[in-house]
Amino acid sequence: MLNFFSMKYIVLLLFFISHFNFAQNIEPFQIYNEKGRKVSTKKFLKELRKGEIILFGEYHDNPIVHWLQLKTAQNLHSYSPVSLGGEMFETHQQEAINSYLRKEIDQVGLDSIIQLWPNYKTDYKPLLDFAKNENIPFVATNIPRKYASYVYRNGLEALEKTLVEAEKELVAPLPIIYDPSLPWYQAMTEMMGLGHAPTPNFPKAQAIKDATMAHFIYQHYKENKKQFIHFNGDYHSKDFGGIYWYLKKLDEDLAITVVSTVEQLNVRKLEEEHKGQGDFIIVIDAEMTKTH
Repeated sequence: MLNFFSMKYIVLLLFFISHFNFAQNIEPFQIYNEKGRKVSTKKFLKELRKGEIILFGEYHDNPIVHWLQLKTAQNLHSYSPVSLGGEMFETHQQEAINSYLRKEIDQVGLDSIIQLWPNYKTDYKPLLDFAKNENIPFVATNIPRKYASYVYRNGLEALEKTLVEAEKELVAPLPIIYDPSLPWYQAMTEMMGLGHAPTPNFPKAQAIKDATMAHFIYQHYKENKKQFIHFNGDYHSKDFGGIYWYLKKLDEDLAITVVSTVEQLNVRKLEEEHKGQGDFIIVIDAEMTKTH
């Protein structure tokens, strides 16, 4: 028969066991499919091999998603040659990027030529260095910031009239298709309160970014026929909008896989609002440390 002290130790032992199990079950992320079912990292990577173009949506300051992007690029390239590209580099920076990839300039040289994002060193340099070491193209797809700012101030029509021919080579062919009724642009208007603001051009500035990234992704893919992995802010491709929509306008038969990123306090179940916003949704613990 157990005495008081034996019972006390058993209770304490059960407490430590349960506490240990809880600690062991802490997970920084979980991947889900479009319907909200859990997917292993192994299956996730296997499924990604099927896509011609992968739009990997990120939270710019989240270290887990940047780590997954690097591991995804490494894994897919180990099976078949890939091309890489990203929002964080602008089209007028392509020559400098190419010089870095060819090892004609080092990191100091690249820093002196182009303006890099504040989190470049921690989040994007590993991708660029992987491309350099493996002789993989890395395409700068984003519109030069000054042109997007011009659209924000003056509208899309003004941009077409202002750019000279050489500058037009750095953006999607003008005029771009722009539909303000598309849900992702409507959501931007509502989110920013632009219904009562002096200018309705904020979603137009987003659209010219989306169209330009889609144009340069497609141009490179069409020329090289290698699987293209593109890294962009999640809002540029979530819900199969933005870049995805413009790519489908260019070629409706493209096999495009959308990877979306969300943050939740509980990664063990995908919240209803996030279901369907990508072929795969990466749920990351909302308490994860940020890179900047």
